[in-house]
Amino acid sequence: MRVKVTRNFQITIPADIRSRLGIKEGDYVEVELDEGGGVILVKPYRRRWTTLRLGRSLSPEDIDEIVREALDEASSSS
Repeated sequence: MRVKVTRNFQITIPADIRSRLGIKEGDYVEVELDEGGGVILVKPYRRRWTTLRLGRSLSPEDIDEIVREALDEASSSS
C-alpha cells in the first residue's frame, strides 16, 4: 500500500492494517527504523495501566506497593 506523507510529516495507517493489528483511535504505537533494509516498523504498544478505585481508602503500605509496581513496570519496559 502507498500512503502520502502530510505537511507535518504524518502518515495514515490504512484501515486494513489498523484492523489486523488491533490499533484503535487513541492507541499508541511503537515506530522503529530498520536502517539495513530501509524499513519503518510500526507495532502496537500495549501497556497495562494501573487503576485505583475512587473512594477506596489506601494505607501508606498500599501506596508504597502501587508505586513499587509502577516503577518495576517502567524499568522493565525500558
